Amino acid sequence: MEDGERLDEKSFLNGDAYIGKIKSVLPHGKGKYTWSDGTVYEGDWEEGKRTGKGLIVWPSGASYEGEFSGGYLHGHGTFKTPDGSIYTGTWRMSAQHGIGRKEYSNLDFYEGLWKEGIREGSGRYSWNNGDMFTGNWIRGKIEGRGVMKWTNGDIFDGWWLNGVRHGSGVYRFGDGGLYIGTWSKGLKDGKGTFYPAGSKQPSLRKWSRSLSCNSGPLLNSKENGARKSRVKRCTSEKVSASGSLGSSFHISLSQRTSSLDENVMLCDHALEGVSHDSSHNFAQTFGEGQPEEPHQSNSVHEREYMQGVLIMERIRKHSESSDKNKRQNKFSVKQVKKSSCLDIFRGRRSYYLKLNLQLGIRYTVGKITPVPARDVRSSDFGVELE
Repeated sequence: MEDGERLDEKSFLNGDAYIGKIKSVLPHGKGKYTWSDGTVYEGDWEEGKRTGKGLIVWPSGASYEGEFSGGYLHGHGTFKTPDGSIYTGTWRMSAQHGIGRKEYSNLDFYEGLWKEGIREGSGRYSWNNGDMFTGNWIRGKIEGRGVMKWTNGDIFDGWWLNGVRHGSGVYRFGDGGLYIGTWSKGLKDGKGTFYPAGSKQPSLRKWSRSLSCNSGPLLNSKENGARKSRVKRCTSEKVSASGSLGSSFHISLSQRTSSLDENVMLCDHALEGVSHDSSHNFAQTFGEGQPEEPHQSNSVHEREYMQGVLIMERIRKHSESSDKNKRQNKFSVKQVKKSSCLDIFRGRRSYYLKLNLQLGIRYTVGKITPVPARDVRSSDFGVELE
């Protein structure tokens, strides 16, 4: 025990009570504080404020056990509510902030990034019916790039806005069909391509990489700028936090890094599922596609939608398009082989200039060719000599 520090019991006029160590009339060290409304805190104190580790229980039945700083829930801890919800993760100024996992009373759960008590950043949400979303969150709603997997086997990988599909994306149906196109406010809008189940489908790896590098085509520049500023701000927060807080926050930062890596891996697995998971055979739901009539396995449907309504559809075949491309390629190669340097400039002024120069040189060379000499005749003077 330090000098001037003693174990004491103190009661206050407002009905509060404290039992523990005191330093200069303020709680300091281990102690238990009971408020008049029934709230109880037991743990570490520093100059009259809850700082360190402790447990606080409210009269409603809610409780928090973890780290405190300056009287706030700050650091890593577990918060339980009377309805059965449990949050375990990092806190800042008594708000869920950083990496955390929350299990809701209805058996849903979310694990990922939080900002001031709201889901924001990369995270994974799983519903109690088995549906799962892995991707980006803003202000508690799905927004940005993300992958949704439904229990019927359908998967959507693309861009979201305010909780609905908005922008480019790829939708794989549970029966193996594939649609690549754009959405607006949750409805198909614009041109797209549908590949029926069993047809030859394109590789989605390259498409997925290009989708990761680009913001949604229907997202405006203001939203993109805001996203960049949020990234910069989060980076600066990490730097300042790691330099100013103690070892306990260093632990939370390492947990954030490991959890972020885990989220990236989860997203990668989800993306792989979009490319390869076609073994399920479930009915189509959520109004994403009309029942498809059986077509040949090499047919491709080029479609155009307007606010979810199909306004145009054209069916083509993979084999026809590929044969046409091969013929075009062969034709272009032969043309290149037969063409000469003059063919490159044909139809241009430089071509005619060069042609005229060549003709002029030929004419001039022909004119200066020597003519065989002959004897002079009287007829040359116009008078005949006798």
